Formats: sequence, C-alpha cells, structure tokens
Amino acid sequence: MTQATTEAKAPAIVRPGAIRDSIKVEPLTCAIGAEVSNVSLADAAVDETLLAEIRGLWLRHRVLFFRDQDITRAEHVAFARRFGNLEDHPVAGSDPDHPGLVLIYKSPDKPNDRYENAWHTDATWREKPPLGCVLRCVECPPVGGDTMWANMALAYEKLPEAVKAQLVGLRARHSIEASFGAAMPAEKRLALHAQFPDAEHPVVRTHPETGEKILFVNSFATHFTNFHTAERVRYGQDYAPGASQLLQYLIAQAAIPEYQVRFRWKKNSVAFWDNRSTQHYAVMDYPPCHRKMERAGIMGDATF
Repeated sequence: MTQATTEAKAPAIVRPGAIRDSIKVEPLTCAIGAEVSNVSLADAAVDETLLAEIRGLWLRHRVLFFRDQDITRAEHVAFARRFGNLEDHPVAGSDPDHPGLVLIYKSPDKPNDRYENAWHTDATWREKPPLGCVLRCVECPPVGGDTMWANMALAYEKLPEAVKAQLVGLRARHSIEASFGAAMPAEKRLALHAQFPDAEHPVVRTHPETGEKILFVNSFATHFTNFHTAERVRYGQDYAPGASQLLQYLIAQAAIPEYQVRFRWKKNSVAFWDNRSTQHYAVMDYPPCHRKMERAGIMGDATF
C-alpha cells in the first residue's frame, strides 16, 4: 500500500522484505510527475510486488523521480529491462558492456548539440517508438541543466473541440534525417535515412495500457501525410501554410506550463517516464561544464 506520508525515521532505502507502506509518493504538480522515495530501483528489479507498485504509479503520474539511487550500470539496465527489451541509439550509441544504455555526456570541451533542448518524444522516427526511458544522473552542473516533461494526454484533452475534429484520422511523418541527420554531410545523412526511413504515426495515438488519447506530434514531426483532402483543401493556401500552421500549433502545446513538471537533477537522481504520453525538454542553460547522464530506452509497440 502506498501512502502520501511516512515516519521521519523511515530508512533512506527499503530493502526486500521491509514494510511496503514505507514508500513515499509526492506529486510534484497537478498535471504530471511524482517523486518516489524510500525505495531502491536495484531492489525493485527483483521484487515483483514492488515493481508492480512502481508500474502503477508510473502510469498514473507519467514520470517518476527517484533520489539517491547509487546503483551500478548493470542494476540500472536490470530495472529498465523489467519493462521490456532495450534499444540502442543509431547516432548516440550505447555502452559496449551494457547494450541499450546510452551515455549522454557533456563536457567543457564538447559543445552542446541541437537535439535535447527542444520539446520531443524520444525516437518517434521509429515505427515502434520507445515505451519509456530510465535516465540516471551521474554528474550535473551545480545549477542549471534541469529537464522538463509535459503531459500530452492532458494536452489533447484541453484542445478546442473544433481542433480535435480536424485531427480525426490525421497522420504525420517523423524523421531522424531532418533532426539528427541535418548537420551530417549529405552522403551520411542519406545513409541514415536509408537505414531509418521516416515513420508515420497517428497525430492522436491511443495509449495501449490506459486507453487515453495522446497528442503525438513533436519536434521530430515534419508534415502531415494525409491532410490534402477535398474536405480540408479548397485552394492551395488551405494546405500551405494551413497544414504547417496546424502542425506548429499542435507541437507548441507541450510548451504550456500547466501541462508540465520541471526537475532539478542531483547526482544519482533517476527519472522514469512513459514515452508514449509525454514529451520532455533538457534545458541547456548551464555554462561549459560536465553533465553526465545515462539512459536506458525501452522498446515499444506500433502506434494506433
């Protein structure tokens, strides 16, 4: 049983066999996110009851935060694998000793890239985007470098009904070539596209576990694929810029603060998010310094 409070003398970490109601859950906003304390993810990986409790909280709050997780890479990977197989990233790569664990390291001599500080859902350029991700902070700036998440089920729910009507059956194309590949030489960029052709997803997807409707366009989305119909387009200007204006309006919904949570990292903090119903944004407001994050991406299913 999960409670909102716990005794002041509760241990920092609960080991298997400890009292289950010692877990503390603190929602961070009304829309999304909760901090879960008095639990070890290393223990959760081998404790079915604890794992089931975390999964329920994860579906409810969409992103969970855990502090003081002094775990090994093997334990990190073991926890993530309880939710599905892990996937490598074709550009970022992964740790050779722990396939599926992507090392996102920034240093004073390595300039920030152009991908993390934009609202996005991870890897929607895949036909089967990730189910979720487990991200652990190894080292972070003394201030700055926060990450924000947005609730895209709420974003869809709050859309005007007239806009929702336009989205019925609408589909969009998502591209790794136009994002990670944009700064590559043309030959390398085209090879990336050949390996990962643009994926097409419904603009409004259905969450396979909760049944919720999710607004599912982000910065990887380049255009609608079936907008140009007689019902939508009378003359050329109905399509251009009409379609692009609608797409940008939908992508911008993630930037509404009422849908968001912002998390300040500390060493050994972990975020575990549902990639199907959220977007996130890594804030690059810190000066040149070390920021080391390790992420396990969990394979997902085809969208519908």
